[in-house]
Amino acid sequence: MPARTQVAVLIALLSFANIAQGAVAPLLPRSNKGPRCTVVALTTAFPVNVGNSLRASGRYFGTTVGTGTLSGSGSQSALSPFNQITPLNSLTWDVTEPSPGAFSFATADYTVGWAIANNKLITGHAFIWHSHLPSWVTAIPDASTLRTVIQRHITTIASRYKGKIFHWHVVNEILNEDGSLRSSVFYNVLGETFIQIAFATARTVDPASKLYINDYNLDSVSAKTQAIVVLVKRLKAAGVPIDGIGTEAHLSAGVTASFKNALTLLATAGTEVAITELDISGGSASDYTNVANACITTPACVGITISEAPKNTWQCI
Repeated sequence: MPARTQVAVLIALLSFANIAQGAVAPLLPRSNKGPRCTVVALTTAFPVNVGNSLRASGRYFGTTVGTGTLSGSGSQSALSPFNQITPLNSLTWDVTEPSPGAFSFATADYTVGWAIANNKLITGHAFIWHSHLPSWVTAIPDASTLRTVIQRHITTIASRYKGKIFHWHVVNEILNEDGSLRSSVFYNVLGETFIQIAFATARTVDPASKLYINDYNLDSVSAKTQAIVVLVKRLKAAGVPIDGIGTEAHLSAGVTASFKNALTLLATAGTEVAITELDISGGSASDYTNVANACITTPACVGITISEAPKNTWQCI
């Protein structure tokens, strides 16, 4: 993405909180001498209290982060406009429970600790996902064992971070494009009941956290978008504690005008809606403005998380 578009992205999305317009310094050109890290200073248009102002407005403005994002003071400064973070993969199954019952929290503890120290809301990503699974999980053949493993995994992690995570992506990317449930060890062994097991366990352990189903390609009034609404309505009616639908919003330039229709449809499920990993390939300022306005004018939309936003203000080249 060109530097001037990166600037436009942040300016457009900062209108989310009616913040004064401004700009960030352009990224320095690529060096011919190999990789180096360049921190791009933020201007006063991005004050440290931006996140607090957005929280006070009733919506959050956040970014996904990797552990490398938090490793230097410059990159941490780039996070100052945001009052929410989603750790990219430090809470996924392969990182937190790489072998049966042997949990590892060093990476997650560091990220969560940093967020709390810096007054950031935290979205936990993700309990149940077909990706980032250790091989021992995918090899589980029977329903009783898999049910127990799911409950142990979620209980252990949710207990450790109870009261610290405001949203959990309980199930992630579970639908095919036609709206059917994706083939995975969870669905293949347990059928649809894996969803109920996961949400019920998470609610029991941390009743204060909002519990989400998260997926991609929910950007138009498509078969997949309609299917997730039907699924959530049916599960909620059966008592499954689903509080929100997350739409990742990996978009392309020029298609964002219809995004409002998708958010409106998602809201008919009777839950919160959140934009969880926003990026727009080749996007212009108007594209990002369309998405921000779509959320602002959808009462169920509670916030926007940009996909690795600090890379818009700093990068290693």
